[in-house]
Amino acid sequence: MTHPQCVMFVAPECAQLVKVGGLGDVVGALPVALRALGIDARVVLPRYDAISLDGFVRQKEPLGVPLGKGNAWSAVWQGCLPASDVPVYLLDHEQLFCRGYLYDPPGALAWDNLVRFAFLSRGALQLCKQMSLVPDVFHVHDWATALLPVYLNTLEAKGPLGSSASVLTIHNLAHQGKYPASDLEATHIPASEFRPDSLEDFGAVNALKGGLYHATKLTTVSPRYAAEIRTREGGAGLDAVMRFRAADLVGILNGIDESLWDPLVDAAIAAPYGPDDLAGKAACKLALQRELHLAQRPDVPLIGVVSRLSEQKGTDVVLATLSRILDMDTQVVILGSGDRAAESYLLMRSHFGYDRFRAWIGFHDGLAHRIEAGSDLFLMPSRFEPCGLNQMYSQRYGALPIVRATGGLDDTVENYDPATGEGTGFKVWDLTPDTLVATVAWAVDTFRRRPDHFRAMQQRAMRKHFGWDIAARQYAKVYEWAAQARRGLSDVESEESQKVPPA
Repeated sequence: MTHPQCVMFVAPECAQLVKVGGLGDVVGALPVALRALGIDARVVLPRYDAISLDGFVRQKEPLGVPLGKGNAWSAVWQGCLPASDVPVYLLDHEQLFCRGYLYDPPGALAWDNLVRFAFLSRGALQLCKQMSLVPDVFHVHDWATALLPVYLNTLEAKGPLGSSASVLTIHNLAHQGKYPASDLEATHIPASEFRPDSLEDFGAVNALKGGLYHATKLTTVSPRYAAEIRTREGGAGLDAVMRFRAADLVGILNGIDESLWDPLVDAAIAAPYGPDDLAGKAACKLALQRELHLAQRPDVPLIGVVSRLSEQKGTDVVLATLSRILDMDTQVVILGSGDRAAESYLLMRSHFGYDRFRAWIGFHDGLAHRIEAGSDLFLMPSRFEPCGLNQMYSQRYGALPIVRATGGLDDTVENYDPATGEGTGFKVWDLTPDTLVATVAWAVDTFRRRPDHFRAMQQRAMRKHFGWDIAARQYAKVYEWAAQARRGLSDVESEESQKVPPA
């Protein structure tokens, strides 16, 4: 199978430049892995005020983007992703993107987000035409750039980009980009697209829904999540759309940067170690205990949590069971931020945590690495998890994950089998305080009573490969399928024949 020659990523964030979540990690890493396969991967982003322009050069010609009652004019900055040859184009419109935030201001909503990200989607198409570049595939991400496939199938269908395919990756189906119907006019998308099998969703514009109907191919960030979003329970109101597009939906597990998450070379941890010699992990555990003023006991199971504090992540269940888990003669360390009530509770518990419990509110990259290295077990009981990264990090560092069997957690962790000693972690299916306590107790008992099984599981987990090269090869296949499907469309198809049937 031949690879497409050019893939243009259009995204609202990118880890090396500006990032909010896992979407940024994908956009920061996948294009680099694709170029290693010989694919000309490029990235278009907004130029937020948080992005430094060091290393970028301003293009001479400004970019006009049809928006509202005329053109919105943008400067274009060109550079590369740090430490790579991946070209990056920043669309610089100060009024839309230089606001001190990416999506919404703290504690509020940006009323004009549909227009902001319509500018990004249409702007990427305008940029390609200005550069006389026709990508084989536009790879767009979540609701923020889901309008781009709609533009391709409507305003651009008979233009120079009409042959370009689109791939839409769903990082989290719950985030859909719903806005008042009156906002659609400013995007210049035809009013005929305001219908149930395109952008209309109970009287509102749903950007993600439109992209799901119009994109050539769809992907999610894990195979299990691709199945879950086709169900009423996991479909976030769009399960019928996902079932309708099921033949074009592929689940591809995210990768991790194995050069950054490698205990053999990690400068942030106390001692190096690997699956063939775990002595350094014992040293990392004692160092973490010293750093956080916990009892320096090699015999106590140390349980780590690095998480956004939210209902999705199961934080409420963790807090409800914390005392019962500590009563098992364990130590627990939590790093995270999010829900204010959870933050306050954790700070209070940490103040009275004595030598068994500590919480650090906020984000600290070095401490995150040290928690992974110093923990024996890693707790991640998410209610839903499209992919998840920390369970991969924890396996690389020999901290056996305790996870709810959902999404990418189920795909990446093999449940312990006491009969054979096989597995790389411990799973809970029905998330309640009692089931979580029982699963933690199972893991703690394995640590204490079956140290040979526990050590073998650590070694097995640390040898697993989660690199982006695996995902890149799978995405290359999807791009080719998308390009072939797009080339199969007749250039003279009428607008009516291009409409996708309703779900």
